Amino acid sequence: MTANAYPLLQKINDPADLRTMARGQLPAVADELRAYVLDSVSKTGGHLSSNLGTVELTVALHYVFNTPYDRIVWDVGHQTYPHKILTGRRDRMATLRQLGGISGFPLRTESPYDTFGTAHSSTSISAALGMAMAAKRKGEKRRAIAVIGDGAMTAGMAFEAMNNAGVLDGNLLVILNDNDMSISPPVGALNRYLAQLMSGQFYSAARHVGKNVLKNVPPLLELAKRLEQHAKGMVVPATLFENFGFNYIGPIDGHDLDSLIPTLENIRQLDGPQFLHVVTKKGQGYKLAEIDPITYHGPGKFDPKVGIVKPATPPKPTFTQVFGQWLCDMAAHDQRLVGITPAMREGSGMVEFHRRFPERYYDVGIAEQHAVTFAAGLACEGVKPVVAIYSTFLQRAYDQLIHDVALQKLPMVLALDRAGLVGADGATHAGAYDIAFVRCIPNVSMACPADERECRQLLTSAYEQDHPVCVRYPRGAGVGVEPLDDLSSLPFGKGEIRRTVRNAEASQKIAILAFGTLLYPALEAAELLDATVANMRWAKPLDTALLLELAASHDALVTVEEGCLQGGAGSAVLEALAQVGVVKPVLQLGLPDRFIEHGDPAKLLALQGLDAAGIERSIRQRFLPAS
Repeated sequence: MTANAYPLLQKINDPADLRTMARGQLPAVADELRAYVLDSVSKTGGHLSSNLGTVELTVALHYVFNTPYDRIVWDVGHQTYPHKILTGRRDRMATLRQLGGISGFPLRTESPYDTFGTAHSSTSISAALGMAMAAKRKGEKRRAIAVIGDGAMTAGMAFEAMNNAGVLDGNLLVILNDNDMSISPPVGALNRYLAQLMSGQFYSAARHVGKNVLKNVPPLLELAKRLEQHAKGMVVPATLFENFGFNYIGPIDGHDLDSLIPTLENIRQLDGPQFLHVVTKKGQGYKLAEIDPITYHGPGKFDPKVGIVKPATPPKPTFTQVFGQWLCDMAAHDQRLVGITPAMREGSGMVEFHRRFPERYYDVGIAEQHAVTFAAGLACEGVKPVVAIYSTFLQRAYDQLIHDVALQKLPMVLALDRAGLVGADGATHAGAYDIAFVRCIPNVSMACPADERECRQLLTSAYEQDHPVCVRYPRGAGVGVEPLDDLSSLPFGKGEIRRTVRNAEASQKIAILAFGTLLYPALEAAELLDATVANMRWAKPLDTALLLELAASHDALVTVEEGCLQGGAGSAVLEALAQVGVVKPVLQLGLPDRFIEHGDPAKLLALQGLDAAGIERSIRQRFLPAS
């Protein structure tokens, strides 16, 4: 960063520096901050639209409140780049979301200004309320502030927290950042409610019509005025939020520092739960992001002067795209199919399905629990639901998966995107636990496709079953095995041998059992080791016939999975062997018992020993030390 380019920003090393500036300098600070965010993200990739929309709000919050003594909790946290820049991490933005660099989300170990680690939606009010009540218990006058978007307000957890906050009377400020923006377009009755109240046309029309019609009948005019006030009270946001026990203020322009700062200064003097409604514009200040905020939600590197340019050569299809195409094809084949997403239409590859089958597409908002039980209700009536949900987000609906789906053995497909490591989004988004937490549930199966072709085929296999089946697949593209055009399936619960030992006289015959896309690095390692490789395909049910065949003909077994070792597919292998009394050396390779942070996915896999070289090295160290 050069002093000439950002003369004010370079003077701000923490919010205390910001608070020494004159009020009149703040618009220029906001301009520099917005430019710096755009410049940084264009070089590293990351979240853009959401961050451009929170620049003035961030400046105002740190200017008015005594952070970090006053706590700010950012919901989801993908709008915190301006916050990071103002809180001492300006010069580390070049390392954003890179191995060893700063996180794209708030991280308590990274800065005292990151008061609560986030990355999943709708947790901010609960966390900030806890902080407010802790302050009250300790007799501290600190403030706790939750900044939550209108999309995140569709989740039940936000309302559970508000319901509790209204009776606890802590010094909590909830700021609704109303920018009409979640990752996908926000949906639901609450979002429509917020949008309608901004127009004011309902009030205006009702008021003018009533006055014109009844102006010559004074008693009726007075009655109409009372009815108008009552009707308005049922519609304006003050009623909704004040019924929760909050003092509602707003809506105000979230880009107008002359409105934001005096309002926040006034709120700072108030006790009890406060609710401030601010209206911001996604992508504010960068026209391309304002026009297309979804495309610019999480871009890779790009030239800000040109914008995002599609590559001349189409890249390999991602697993997400394979799923999206399968969903459309299966929907055309079977009228019973419906697709469900918890506010992740773009991320889950459902845009085309929504376009072609709008009456069979359900976006339930950021409400994973509801999504799964909603699907269960549909399944009860003979509908065939396909729930597209990230692996990490299924964790939020675990109770519903057990009690509402598995217990009743309801047929549905859960398409688990982002299984395994996810790279730049880090530990909060990694799908590390799905095999372990799904395979212990009765009536639920888990498929692990190795490539794009198998992904399509195993989705069909899952759809054909009379019970719930999860299909897990990673973010991004696979090795490039082109899917078949038809809707053919693969045998349920059956794996295959992909390579056999060629040296019949080998001193140690080793079989590698691969679950999912790590089949391909396992095959590379097997060539150097002369090992057998099985593509297991299913973590549950496990192909025990294949397993026992391999155990009988080999001296040692190696399991490979891009999931946690505890309770994962390797554990399933050990359990199956123990159940029939077979004793065989087994090496389990997978994700270790720790959270793995952000970085390049290939590098992260290599660091866990899950690339071809790492698999070969681990096998040699365990079984072939002299080779």
